[in-house]
Amino acid sequence: MSKEKRQIEKKDLMTADIYAENRKQIRKNLVEFKKNRRIALGPYATFYFESFETMVAQVQEMLHIEKGGDEQLKDELIAYNPLVPNGKELVATLMFEIDNPLSRGAFLGKVGGIEEKIFIKIDNEEVKATPENDVDRTSAEGKASSVQFIHFKLNDDQISKFKSGSLNIELGIDHKEYAHTTKLTEDNVKSLLTDFI
Repeated sequence: MSKEKRQIEKKDLMTADIYAENRKQIRKNLVEFKKNRRIALGPYATFYFESFETMVAQVQEMLHIEKGGDEQLKDELIAYNPLVPNGKELVATLMFEIDNPLSRGAFLGKVGGIEEKIFIKIDNEEVKATPENDVDRTSAEGKASSVQFIHFKLNDDQISKFKSGSLNIELGIDHKEYAHTTKLTEDNVKSLLTDFI
């Protein structure tokens, strides 16, 4: 199974007609699956922790919407496979969600480099996030992107501690304009455990 290989392949996807027929139920199931993988941090930041399942769903949905067939599939796999956790990491899409465009622009203009200030603490041991290196997430003018893709690469000891389930795990951002931390719930931890080998 490709999930063990941590890579999505064509065989992991439904045909377009089967997906279209079952799309409503699939999306409903996905909402349920993702609910413990969504973690709000402060007033604007939300982390959506990705997995093999969420990335398969994303690829499937893009193919459904754009109907680009095998040619499009190649591009989607290149785009989304790097966001499938490799078994020794957690991967998240971080979104800064501010409805008002002026407020959003003002906020993003103040938080350049924020992708370098994200961490997870496992039993008080800090693991700094590594931004996905597909594109620069802060512009030359110092404006942050409203969407960031980040990896938390853990060593075996940190993974063992994470799996032990008996400790504090915190998620945080330590930027001078946006400093917040939150403790992961038991349900968050249980859901994220499936990302490790």
